[in-house]
Amino acid sequence: MSAHDHDLTQLDSRIVASAAEGCEESKLLLSRRAALGLSAGFFTWAFTPHLAEASSSDPRLLIVLLRGGMDGLNVAVPIGDPQYAKLRGRLALVKENLLPLNSYFYLHPSLAFFKTLYNAGQATIVHAVAPPMKNRSHFECQRNLENGTPGDKEDRTTGGWLNRLLSKLTPADRVKAGALQIGPTPLILQGTEKVLSWSPTLWPRPAGFDTSLLNLYKSTDSALYDLLLKGITANSLATSTSGPALSPDASSLQLSFRGAAKLLGAPSGAPRIAVLNVEGWDTHVGQPQALAANLNNLDKSLSDFTAIAKNSGYWNDTVVLCVTEFGRTAKGNSDNGTDHGVGTVAMLAGGAVKGGKVVANWPGLSNLYDGRDLRPTYDLRQVFKSVIRSHLGVQDKKILDEVVFPGSSLISALPELIRT
Repeated sequence: MSAHDHDLTQLDSRIVASAAEGCEESKLLLSRRAALGLSAGFFTWAFTPHLAEASSSDPRLLIVLLRGGMDGLNVAVPIGDPQYAKLRGRLALVKENLLPLNSYFYLHPSLAFFKTLYNAGQATIVHAVAPPMKNRSHFECQRNLENGTPGDKEDRTTGGWLNRLLSKLTPADRVKAGALQIGPTPLILQGTEKVLSWSPTLWPRPAGFDTSLLNLYKSTDSALYDLLLKGITANSLATSTSGPALSPDASSLQLSFRGAAKLLGAPSGAPRIAVLNVEGWDTHVGQPQALAANLNNLDKSLSDFTAIAKNSGYWNDTVVLCVTEFGRTAKGNSDNGTDHGVGTVAMLAGGAVKGGKVVANWPGLSNLYDGRDLRPTYDLRQVFKSVIRSHLGVQDKKILDEVVFPGSSLISALPELIRT
């Protein structure tokens, strides 16, 4: 296997059902990823990046791509906006059922663990944010989020901004080790730099399968033998039973978060950055149930990740960043759902997050984008730049403005997101 072999983590049945009820573009995206192949649950260790230089205090970063377009208006609810209840209609959430963030914004009740992190000053929300491209296409907005380009015209840039960042890391930067992809290969990590790959096992392997395969490769192909041995070792680490008890009905997302937490904490030092794909946020139909289920799944997964990171001693050096390609319409549709929108939220959690606040230059719901969507007042590249500069320690402005995010010299990092 190569460092970019495609795989597909097992999707939770609720997420698949949600995506299946979405728009045709969402269904096509899900089918396309499914066609990329099935995961054997092994870790593809095609190279060993700077292991000797890594330390337990290295910054860790987990980027979670919430694919499908998450409804930020019902994640961090602008209860204080007089237009909220009127616009949302039957989708409007009631203040008494929500978790207060401040006097204006309230949190969806399915994010109870995120709220405990928020109360502890270790989580924050950036509201009214979107990638540069605002045409409401899953294909193009996801691509724009991941390739980091201005998005003001058709773009032919190949590769992702995180891979370009990896190619520019130097010994002077805080983060030294490489990156890990969990599930299908995301565009954000495609490029010249090799990345590591792991995903939860899709099916149980028969007893003795690993040993038999190792013996076969040992006698026929030493390179494959070495790769498989490292893969089995890493997979054992990612799927170990250490950490909080795993419930029998744990979702694939929980397994992915747990595996990421264990691999990011590996004493060997690789990797220190991970990217995780999460399908199913396209809520055209029955949004209240679908959104609550997805947020509850995400919240449980974050709780597991946090417990493992704390137990491994690196939580205070960690940022988990959850982003999505666009938001949803301010008004609901006839199927008790919402259609593709623009402005949404980005969620940050971790001991390195300067949290306990909602970062918002609130545009108001009386000033909708194209008369239908939350108007974005922040560019997602501002959030990314803040994490790269303040958390990963990459200070070279020219690299950020011209290489990682080309044409972004006028887009400045958001201040006060990361503890320094």
